[in-house]
Amino acid sequence: MIRRAAPLLLVTAALVGLFMVTPSKKAEASPFDTLLGSWRGSGTVQLNSGRERLSCNAYYTGGGSQLGMAIRCKSDTSNVEIRSKLSLSGSRITGNWEERTYNAEGSASGTATPGKISIRVSGSITGSMIVNFSRSSQSVSISTRAVPCNACRST
Repeated sequence: MIRRAAPLLLVTAALVGLFMVTPSKKAEASPFDTLLGSWRGSGTVQLNSGRERLSCNAYYTGGGSQLGMAIRCKSDTSNVEIRSKLSLSGSRITGNWEERTYNAEGSASGTATPGKISIRVSGSITGSMIVNFSRSSQSVSISTRAVPCNACRST
């Protein structure tokens, strides 16, 4: 039986804002608004083969009730590239995601509060992502596990 499954992956990164957009003062700012712009930082990844240092770049677009997210992290032996489109209604988050290195995709759901986004992902990989943030810093923690391949066939 042949399986294409992503390894256990734990990513933790601390990112610093390089460019940020200040939301309009007319309406109450969405938790998404604080993230807008480009962020850069370093962290660690825990793979099945061990722990490695990473460098990460994150890009957030949209604002208000919409957030486009692109997070790219590289280590000596591994790359992670996550993209998502998220929508916010009240404090509830829904949307979709994809991880381009492992060719995985699925749905995302969770909650947003000032200073924190918590997301659960499902699909070909299950896991979670927590982003703690302020106007000048953020930390990202991602934990994933491949879903067993019950429909895989031998070739």
